[in-house]
Order: sequence, then C-alpha cells, then structure tokens
Amino acid sequence: MLVPKFHVLAADSYGAGKSPARPKGTMLRDEVELLEPVFTRARDPFALVGHSYGGAIALVAAAMQPKRVRAMALYEPTLFALVERESPHEVDGIRNTVTAAVSLLQKGDKAGAARTFIDFWMSPGAFDRMPERNRETIAAAGADVAEWRTALFEEPTPCEAFEKLAMPVLLIVGKTSPLSSRAVARALARTLAHVELVELDGCGHMAPVTHPEKVNGAIARFLEAN
Repeated sequence: MLVPKFHVLAADSYGAGKSPARPKGTMLRDEVELLEPVFTRARDPFALVGHSYGGAIALVAAAMQPKRVRAMALYEPTLFALVERESPHEVDGIRNTVTAAVSLLQKGDKAGAARTFIDFWMSPGAFDRMPERNRETIAAAGADVAEWRTALFEEPTPCEAFEKLAMPVLLIVGKTSPLSSRAVARALARTLAHVELVELDGCGHMAPVTHPEKVNGAIARFLEAN
C-alpha cells in the first residue's frame, strides 16, 4: 500500500537482517547513527515510519536531527523512559515481562523467554501458534531483550527535546494494546506539538503485522497530506 506511492526504504536495526550484531550497551542514538547511510539515501527532508522499538529510534532521530525530518508516522513507539520518569507503575507490565524473560535466558531457555515476551505483546499462546521457523527466528532475536530494556528505559533525551519538534506526527495506538505502550502514546500525545492521535478498534501492539491494511491505510493518508 505504501510502495506504489512512496519511495520506501526498510532499514534493519542492530541484530536484525544484514545489520551487525548489537554491541553491548547500544543506546537509541547508536541505532540512529547506524541508519545514517539510509537517511543519506532517502535525501532530506524525509519521513520516518516506525513501530515499537523502531518508533523509539525514529523519535530520537528526529530529536537529534529535527531539520532533516519532515514528518513521522509512529505505531506505539516504546520509549518507556518518557513514562518511567513520571508514572513508573504504568510500565510495570513490560518491566516485569522483561525481567521474567531475562531470567529464562539466564537458564538457557531461549524459547521460554521469547514466549514470555511475545505473549505479553500479543496474547497468551501467540508464540506457540506461530510456525516453527518464526519461533526459532524470534527466539534467536530475543537474546537482546535485556539490551532493549536498557535502551528504552534509560534513554536520556529530555522531554523538552520532543516538545520542540515542529514536524507533524501521526501517532497510532491499538485499543487492545497493553497499558505499557498505551501509556507512552498518552505521554507523547501531551508532549508533541503537532500530533494526530489515531486509535484503532480491535487492534493490539502488533497490528502492523496482524492488521496491516488498517495501519498502512492510516499511514498512507497521513503521508499524502504531509
């Protein structure tokens, strides 16, 4: 739905696709620096589209280089640091989930760690319903869950940096998503100067995968207007 109308560049963050393995202590600004060749290829000004961890990277990229970004379309960016500073109880769900997943990883149970993480974001039993190939790939990627927690909970960019962003932002939220990600969306809706908040019925955190037609339709309409 996006490719026929836009020049789309789908980039991999650390540890994904053909990108290098994630260095210990990688923070979101390091992810932004990894994507610099993609930004150069996109040519200024470009729009950023991101989901979950990718949405958090997009926010930090815009804060670091605001003049290069003309618009952002974000589906539940998981920048938990924004909530951790003021209402930490609202992100207890993901914090406890990651703690449980890390404990399982320390015991060598990669599948159990991935199951804990995926079932939190989707629904109980979601991981076991996936094809075996998908489960193996997700379990391998899940080894970085502790590093993701550090990057998302300890991101140092102050709230004021996001308040100063002047570009239009589409913020999409699933009505059935966990409180942890919806709390971040609420914080961003209060913070960003030019934000359009869209809530999708019957959608959860993984709607870009489970309901792509709804998500991509909203993104396409936004980018056409901005």
